[in-house]
Amino acid sequence: MVDKSEKFSWFVRLGYMARGLTYMLLGYLALETGSGEASEGSTGVFDMLQEVPLGTPLLWVIAIGMLGYAAYKYLSGFANIYNRNDDIEGGLKRIGDVASGVAHTFLAFAAYQFATGTKSSGGDGTQERASTVLSYDLGGVVLGVIGLGFLVGGLMQAKKAYDLGFMKRISGRAPHWVCHIGRAGHAARAVVFAIIGWSLMQGAWFSSSSQVKGLGEAIVSLRDMGVVYTLVAVGLIMFGLFSFITSRYRVIPHLTSGSMKPDVPGRH
Repeated sequence: MVDKSEKFSWFVRLGYMARGLTYMLLGYLALETGSGEASEGSTGVFDMLQEVPLGTPLLWVIAIGMLGYAAYKYLSGFANIYNRNDDIEGGLKRIGDVASGVAHTFLAFAAYQFATGTKSSGGDGTQERASTVLSYDLGGVVLGVIGLGFLVGGLMQAKKAYDLGFMKRISGRAPHWVCHIGRAGHAARAVVFAIIGWSLMQGAWFSSSSQVKGLGEAIVSLRDMGVVYTLVAVGLIMFGLFSFITSRYRVIPHLTSGSMKPDVPGRH
């Protein structure tokens, strides 16, 4: 009989697959359409899936998978299932995990809307959500904290791209070349996260949702940088491929038997 921990592990692995498919298609849109559908970010991806055979089932898979991945990130941030140290670095990693959980919750909801047909086109809604947050008391603080989470996430992605830290929780059975596509993918993601985080900080500082950029807008903001734009788009495809492959090889904590040990060096 499959225990709850193993079911959760399958749920998380589905999340990695959903994330991988989304990023691969997003990078493809950025290369193929330039500032067109790519500007809509994940919404452009989901809109495209509506038009292909079996697109609706795929959207349901992405919605469920993204929800599982978000839950995983919330547990990592709030419950500290990886037993991160109670220092600045550990705290920043947990903030980054929570920010990732928030982002993937929105992605899950967007995929659900497209799967049910309640949304068929339009922007990714980032500025609308930011405007809603800013309308509340302390909304600017909340937006700023989320922005800080993305900035921290960007720094962590860059660090992982440099020292291959993302391989710490990848099984030694994974293909040896996965580290190379992972490095390219994390570097591209670091750039995108930094742009999103900075835009959120600006939106919080100026109390203006017009400053805020979503995933697609962050990518398109690089379109005038020529080769950088192309490299980031290709890098996002690589990150998607990395996510898809490592959905099989990711080491996930057993929730019923305690948390994992603190970070330790892994196979590079």
